[in-house]
Amino acid sequence: MESLTSRMQGVQSPIIPVVGELIKNSPGTISLGQGVVSYNPPPEAIEFLPKFLAEPTNNLYKSVEGIPPLLTALAGKLQAFNGIEINEENCIVVTAGSNMGFMNAILAITNPGDEIILNTPYYFNHEMAIAMAGCRVVLVATDENYQLRKEAIAQAITPKTRAVVTISPNNPTGVVYSEAALRQVNQICETRGIYHISDEAYEYFTYNGVKHFSPGASGNSKFTISLFSLSKAYGFASWRIGYMVIPKHLFVAIKKVQDTILICPPVISQYAALGALQAKAEYLQSNIGAIAQVRQLVLDSLNRLQGLCSITPANGAFYFFLKVNTQMDAFELVKKLIQEYKVAVIPGTTFGMDDGCYLRVAYGALQKETAQEGIERLVQGLETIVRS
Repeated sequence: MESLTSRMQGVQSPIIPVVGELIKNSPGTISLGQGVVSYNPPPEAIEFLPKFLAEPTNNLYKSVEGIPPLLTALAGKLQAFNGIEINEENCIVVTAGSNMGFMNAILAITNPGDEIILNTPYYFNHEMAIAMAGCRVVLVATDENYQLRKEAIAQAITPKTRAVVTISPNNPTGVVYSEAALRQVNQICETRGIYHISDEAYEYFTYNGVKHFSPGASGNSKFTISLFSLSKAYGFASWRIGYMVIPKHLFVAIKKVQDTILICPPVISQYAALGALQAKAEYLQSNIGAIAQVRQLVLDSLNRLQGLCSITPANGAFYFFLKVNTQMDAFELVKKLIQEYKVAVIPGTTFGMDDGCYLRVAYGALQKETAQEGIERLVQGLETIVRS
């Protein structure tokens, strides 16, 4: 009997579970791998759960796009923090995390065979979603500091291009794109009649006075799709709440996708999200401030690897992206670091970087003490392995 095949055979396997299995088989490993934060949701999130339980009809399906109080709260946040006004030309759709928002968008705007432009290094789940939709990824390399190359993006657009994707602050590099660069990409998309998909999951994580800019504030509502998440800033990873701001003309198409896959975002999680948005400003300030301290500790240690690694300045998210001066395969290096030095990072190949040995170092999930130990293991491991 012939083996059955499907489109999924052409989709890369998610790397986090693969590295997770290696960690499980090497007890005591400190993970600098998965992009999560160490802190919990604000107490306000938990305090809203009784409100969910008090309403007998909350066990039923709710609106595909999200419950009205949450949509109202999100509109207020978008206006205040992002400079995005919700009006008759756009709307909000609450999703089960921003990855779902990206999949919604791709399915809503493409036909099989269409093209989506990703800047390398890319976020692997974006590449996977495009492949699943039967579309083609067109890769555009960023510059030596992982910043956008606007001219190269413009040149990569063809009649089959449906969108350009940007991620700022960036996963996996941690760089923040300037307002000018994002406005230019947004203008290119508007001029060419394609969408600008802006992934802003790390919008609050900026350092050294660097400011986040949302392309949706440019006034180009017709061609801008903005993706947001509570997973990072509010410690909401398992609650699965994200949201998207979309042009109104995509609303019906995206509702079709979401109703098929999800029906509606988990209502109990939407109540928790509504509570989280009531948290005082000190919640984000103190928690992100603590991550900033860990970031500096990690950076100080990584700077000892000058000559062995190239470390690009990064003022956002909670990642550093290292280029290791070795001929070793990145995944083989990751395995060695876990098995011999009990520290885990993510290989750059999963982010589309196969022209050298790259590693993503994530520091958001660590307390100071654990971060110090983990980064020391990484530095020692790289010094020994690369020099041997």
